[in-house]
Amino acid sequence: MAARHDFFATTAKGLEELLAAELRDLRAECVTATRAGVSFAGPLEVAYRACLWSRVANRILLPLATFRAATPEELYAGVRAIRWVDHVNPRGTLAVTGTTSQSRLTHSHFIALKTKDAIVDHLRERSSVRPSIDVDSPDVRVNVYVHRDRAVVGIDLSGESLHRRAYRQHAGAAPLKENLAAAILLLAEWPRLARAGAPFIDPMCGSGTLPLEAASIAADIAPGLRRQRFGFARWLGHHANLWHRLVKEAEEREIRDPRRLPVIHGYDVDARAVRGALANVELAGLRGRVHIERRALADCQPPPNRHAGGGLFVVNPPYGERLGEVERLAPLYEEIGDVLRRRFTGWTGYVLAGSPALAKRIGLRPTQRITLYNGAIECRLLKLPISATKVQSAAGPGWRKHRADA
Repeated sequence: MAARHDFFATTAKGLEELLAAELRDLRAECVTATRAGVSFAGPLEVAYRACLWSRVANRILLPLATFRAATPEELYAGVRAIRWVDHVNPRGTLAVTGTTSQSRLTHSHFIALKTKDAIVDHLRERSSVRPSIDVDSPDVRVNVYVHRDRAVVGIDLSGESLHRRAYRQHAGAAPLKENLAAAILLLAEWPRLARAGAPFIDPMCGSGTLPLEAASIAADIAPGLRRQRFGFARWLGHHANLWHRLVKEAEEREIRDPRRLPVIHGYDVDARAVRGALANVELAGLRGRVHIERRALADCQPPPNRHAGGGLFVVNPPYGERLGEVERLAPLYEEIGDVLRRRFTGWTGYVLAGSPALAKRIGLRPTQRITLYNGAIECRLLKLPISATKVQSAAGPGWRKHRADA
């Protein structure tokens, strides 16, 4: 029987339950959502599947030890006691990421340095050589988190954050992270709609993140499939044959025939953004499965529909974070509402809004409001069933700060 491990997956605040559901689907055990992450258990295969298939995780961590670390000496002793010879090649490269909260050790950089020293001393004592430090592309990245004077030390199996899918080389202003885009689509029930053949439109697609993630979901493409490297690749505990088997399974699952996929369109009025989005489509290997073109919001309309019902309209407009921007952006939000009512009756719209005042300008009453975070910006994902009737209330739709649904 394969050895069982405890793992921890990190994600953006607000996506914990969505990540927990993903991990259960990947056959993880003992799944428990906490703030900004999910703990789970299972054989190494489960962690590899999470690295390959999770659409909303940032990192997959393998905790090695938990111990009291109220002082530098306690941190150093606890780290040095771990059998690093089982995990790190002394002739390889190493990096350490440290974070802290509510602890007497308050400096993340100091925590990382102290952890690095303990690992290097452990390895040098046992092998007479020491690993080099490579903060950009190390063989093994160690993660240490000190919370309330207790440290959790582990191996970062993901390497770079998993939101980096390796397709987005061209990003516009304020790009939406890939895992937040995927989360929006999962919350909008896009997997079910895609299987039913419903069309998808993003009228302000920027670098194409939402259409590309929509196509990845519809075509059953593992989001990690095109990444060149993961954090476990040079970890001494890596099982290469297991990983190759999972990659082969993922390659065989991908739907490549455009005729078996729903229509997925992304539009933007900015020619430079459209060029970048088209380049990203090529990098993602999705030519013929995603359509991108330059088109103004006012000219957006449903594509020829092979689907009997409505489709999904998702947009991430500017948020109006700075003073004076709300009034400047108000006509844009009013135009979103007008386009939806005039041309997309029967569809479902989702708008990621960062401002209550701007959300009211859409003129459609949301049936669901979900709190999400785009970086540090608190937003609401508004579900808008589309009818031709404008909301007449001057107050606009309600904005409940602490509600996750209607």
